[in-house]
Amino acid sequence: MAAQNPNHVLIVIPEHDARQNQCNFSNDKDLDYSQRAQWLRAALLGANDGLVSIASLMMGVGAVNEDTKVMILTGFAGLFAGACSMAIGEFVSVYSQLDIEIAQMKRGNRITNIGQNEEEIQKKKLPNPFQAALASALAFALGAVVPLLAAAFIESYKVRLGVVVAAVTLALIAFAGVGAVLGGTSLARSCPRVVVGGWMAMGITFGLTMLIGSSGLAI
Repeated sequence: MAAQNPNHVLIVIPEHDARQNQCNFSNDKDLDYSQRAQWLRAALLGANDGLVSIASLMMGVGAVNEDTKVMILTGFAGLFAGACSMAIGEFVSVYSQLDIEIAQMKRGNRITNIGQNEEEIQKKKLPNPFQAALASALAFALGAVVPLLAAAFIESYKVRLGVVVAAVTLALIAFAGVGAVLGGTSLARSCPRVVVGGWMAMGITFGLTMLIGSSGLAI
């Protein structure tokens, strides 16, 4: 029998740890990001919509009126109207989807003779219109609060507009980053398109409102 080389070190990996590492790697590799798509889309859409809509609305009013109170009241009016609109729209959309899925499920169950208990379990997995409506409204309000807080305590007109743009930009980067991480997409692609889109919305609203205001329409 050949003698063992004393310079060689034998490292023994426990079988349990090896299997666990393989399992963790397999779980990360096989993670299906598409399962998150529906709720992620609704949450990010609501937050981005609230952020960009209210910021653009406040920028538009700020283009023709330097009064802080008018700008803030306009923002709050947009928050309330937008949150209600998002909630109603999401409720109607999800309820329509729910009706279609229930009808399809019943047709499939009649063919396969699935019992009532199993049918009830299937129904519990379907989307809830009330939860979707509440989540959409809260997400919109969360985004809308950012420009309102940014402008609330600043008297200087030009500084206020600059702070709103800066705060909205940071929030857009944050929302895009969260969406990219949870969705498993590239930060380098997600962040620029979201930020540029927000800038365009604010810039176009500001410019067109200023154009209308300069035509002689008093606010």
